[in-house]
Amino acid sequence: MFYHVKELQFNARVSGPDPKFAALLLEQFGGANGELAAAMRYFTQAFSTRKPYPDKYDMLMDIATEEFSHLEIVGATITMLLDGVNGELKNAAEACPLNKLTKGKAGKEEVLHEALTNPLFLIQSGGGPTLTNSQGVPFSGSYIDANGDLTVDLRSDMAAEARAKITYEYLMKFTDDPLVHDSLRFLMTREIAHFQMFGAALDTIQPNFPMGVLQGDPRHTHTYFNLSNGADARGPWNEGQGPWDEGESWEYVKEPLKHVIDTDGEINHEPKGVKTTQEQVAAKNKEMSKKRSEEVKSKTASAPAQWSSYPQDKLESPMRPDTSQV
Repeated sequence: MFYHVKELQFNARVSGPDPKFAALLLEQFGGANGELAAAMRYFTQAFSTRKPYPDKYDMLMDIATEEFSHLEIVGATITMLLDGVNGELKNAAEACPLNKLTKGKAGKEEVLHEALTNPLFLIQSGGGPTLTNSQGVPFSGSYIDANGDLTVDLRSDMAAEARAKITYEYLMKFTDDPLVHDSLRFLMTREIAHFQMFGAALDTIQPNFPMGVLQGDPRHTHTYFNLSNGADARGPWNEGQGPWDEGESWEYVKEPLKHVIDTDGEINHEPKGVKTTQEQVAAKNKEMSKKRSEEVKSKTASAPAQWSSYPQDKLESPMRPDTSQV
């Protein structure tokens, strides 16, 4: 159950109207890396974790709810940056009412340009945010990643927080309003905090690599193909032990075409730098399949089922519905 508290999580303020920056800030309202996308991403991911991983459900729902709070901060900031626009647009009898809100003719032309390139903003919204990005592209459900596996979703969430963080960092370069900067810095910093939360949650799932259940084919996991000409860069991503276990290393393929021909299209590739055998992979696949399957099945009741307890005084979802009042 959601409960709206009227006080914003952070005291959003602006020094004065700035329609142009308001249009840019739409990126964090209805854009791919914005607050609504984040809220819906974590909200959607949470459902499949409710019974098997109630602690992760609690975290995802908490962060999703905070993202809705951030959406309100962004929307409030956009609206304040457009203060006066709605009233002036309704002043139909005056020839150029927007002159009052902009810096002379040049400022008015900037606002009109924004209206032409993003017609929903100003013309249809009339002084509030629209559910689009900064270019007027409508919000899309395709922004939402939910794969039903926490070792995948939590990594996706960390990447999403990183993208949101850098977007706020870039946005701060386009306004010199210290009060707006204060709000953006808060929102940017919360992306850092969420990144750390998701990383810590991922660490509690062991093993969590490779993501998902099935292990990789040892013939191909440690191979790096040199697929560019000229000078070659070498580093822990293609030489030495890198991220692998002790005693393992990358296999650097300097001549990929020759390698592919010699191995009959990788079919006869004898792996180098890998200790894991195909038999060990098969055994690990069975072990992980059983482990992950039991984690879910042991906490998931067959129908009928019930989502919440009343009151919900523990994290777990009830295994069986309360039928005493049926």
